[in-house]
Amino acid sequence: MIFLKRPHFQITYLSLLLFGFLSCKTTSFIPSAQAVEQMKVQRIEMMPNLPQPYLLKDWKKTALEFDRYAFDFSAKGQYLPLIWLDSTGHNFKQTTFGIYTAIGDVREGPNVNNGQNHEAIAAQGAILGATLVGIDKSRQDGRNYVGMLRNYFNKDSGWNIVQNFTNKSAHIGGGYGNDYWYDVFNNVLFYAVGNYYPEEKHFDEIMRTIAEQFYKSDSILSNNYSYSYFDFKNMQPGKSHIPAQEDVAAGYSFILYSAYQKFGDEKYLRAAKHALKVLESQKENRNYEMFMPFGALMAARMNAEAGGNFDPQKFMNWAFDGDAVGREGWGVIVGNWGGYDVSGIAGSTVHNGGYGFCMNTFDLAWPLAAMVRYDQRYARSVGKWILNASNAARLFYPYDIPDSLQALPKQKALTKNVIAYEGLIKESIYPEFKGITPFAQGDGPLWATGMPPETMFSVYGSGHVGIFGAIIQPTNVEKILRIDCVATDMFQQQKAYPTYLFYNPYPAIKNITTDVGSQVVDIYDAVNRTLIKKDAKGNVSFDISADGARVLVYVPAGSKFKISNGVLLANNLAVDYRYGR
Repeated sequence: MIFLKRPHFQITYLSLLLFGFLSCKTTSFIPSAQAVEQMKVQRIEMMPNLPQPYLLKDWKKTALEFDRYAFDFSAKGQYLPLIWLDSTGHNFKQTTFGIYTAIGDVREGPNVNNGQNHEAIAAQGAILGATLVGIDKSRQDGRNYVGMLRNYFNKDSGWNIVQNFTNKSAHIGGGYGNDYWYDVFNNVLFYAVGNYYPEEKHFDEIMRTIAEQFYKSDSILSNNYSYSYFDFKNMQPGKSHIPAQEDVAAGYSFILYSAYQKFGDEKYLRAAKHALKVLESQKENRNYEMFMPFGALMAARMNAEAGGNFDPQKFMNWAFDGDAVGREGWGVIVGNWGGYDVSGIAGSTVHNGGYGFCMNTFDLAWPLAAMVRYDQRYARSVGKWILNASNAARLFYPYDIPDSLQALPKQKALTKNVIAYEGLIKESIYPEFKGITPFAQGDGPLWATGMPPETMFSVYGSGHVGIFGAIIQPTNVEKILRIDCVATDMFQQQKAYPTYLFYNPYPAIKNITTDVGSQVVDIYDAVNRTLIKKDAKGNVSFDISADGARVLVYVPAGSKFKISNGVLLANNLAVDYRYGR
C-alpha cells in the first residue's frame, strides 16, 4: 500500500465506506484532499471573466455545414465549387483533391497548372476538422478523402515528409522548403489525421518514414533549432529572409512522441524530449506561428507519462504573452475593440493594434484542451481562455458581425456563414476602412496580382473549425461550457475515460446540469480530488465554485481506484496524473 505524505492529510468516513480502505490490500481509495492549486497565466488573467457582448456560436453545426459546402462538387456560382480533383498523380499514382486556400484564389483551381496547385494545410485541416465532429472522411460520397492525403507525402522530391504541395513546381507561396512551420505543421496534421484512421492503407509506412526523417533532423540540429527551414532531402538546416523559428521544436516533439506511442521505439521518445528541452532552454520567447501551445501540451504529457521534468508554465506564458522576439508580438490578444471583447483570439498583438486569425485561434484549443488531462493545474486558465476565444471567434464570420464592421458585407452570402474572414483586426490594413474597429478582413488581395477581394474569406482557416466543434459545448448556464479534454488528445497510451472541463466565470457558486450519458458512471473531480457522484447516468447536477473549475472524469460505476507511481488509476486507467505530486 502506498501512503502519500500530504499536509493536513485526511480520510473521510464516506471515503472509507465507498472504497473499503481499511480492508483492501491494494490502494483502493480516494483521499479527501485540498483542491489542486491553479496556475495563473498572466495574459489570461487580463481577460474578462464575463466577456461582452456574449454569444456562443454552434461550432459543431458550423463544422458540419462547412464540410457539406466545401466538399460539394455540384455547387454552382462564381468561385464555386470550392473543391476539385487532381489526377496528376504526384508521389502516388492516384487521384487526389484540392481545396481553395481562399475564395476566388486565382493561383489555384482545376484550370491552373493542371489542377495541382493546392495546399496540404487546407486539405488536411478540412479532413481533421470534419473527422473531429464525427464525419468519416475515408468513405464519404464514394470517395476516400483520407487516402487522397497521401499525395502530399513528398517522396518524389526526396524530402520524404508531408509538404504543403504535392509538386515542387506548384509552389505558390511560403511553405515548400523555405518556411519551417509549414513543413512541420503539415506533418503534425498528417499524424493527427492518422490517429483517427489507424487502418488507412500506407499510413503506417508514411508515418514511420516521417518519424525517421524528424528523428534524423533532430539529431543533426542538436541543440540549435535557430533556422528558417530544414532541407529534409539533403538533411541540412538553412536560413533565409524568413526569421528563425525555434518553436518548431515543439512540433517535432509532438510528432516524435506520437511516433513513440504508435511504434514503441524508445529513440523517438528520447528525441521528443530532446527537442522540447532545446525549446525550453531558450532565453527569450521564440513563438513564431503554431507550436508554442504544443510545447505546453508536450511538457505536461511527458511529465505525466514519460518521466519528464519540463515547465509547462514557461510554454503557456510564451504562447500567450505577445512578447515574442522572432516574430514580434505573436501571441494571444487581450482587449475590447469598439465595445466588443475580443480577448482570446490568436495572432499578432501589435499589428495595427492587434490582428487575430481564425485558424490560429481554432488550433490553439487542440493542444490546450488535451493538456488539462495531464496537468489539471491549468483547468481554470484554459477554461477562461476558451470562454473568451469561443465568444470572440464568432466575429470572424460575416453573419455574426455587423455589416459596418467587415470588408465585404455585400458578398457574404457566398460564405454561407461557414467560411470566415481570415482575421479580425483592431484597425484595418486597408485605407478605405480606416477608423473602423473591430474589423473583419483578410490578407488575400495582397498575396498576388489579380486576387479578387473575396480572397479575404479564408477557406483553409475555416476548415479547422471542427477543433472548436469537437471540444466546446454549452451547458444549461450561459457562459459555462463543457470542454472535452479527450477529443483532441491523440495517440493515447491507453484509451481515456471521458473527461470534461467546466469553468465558472461568475463571482458566485453556480449549479449546472450536464448529460453524462446512458451508461452508469462514477464521477471523479480531478481538481478537487474527490468523487462527486456515484452510479450516475443521464442528467447530473453539481456546483462549481466562483471563478473555479472542475475536471470531471466519468469512470465505470464501481471502479476500483489505486495509486501507481503517483498516478491515480480507476480500473488501471489513469484519471489523475499528478495525484502523487
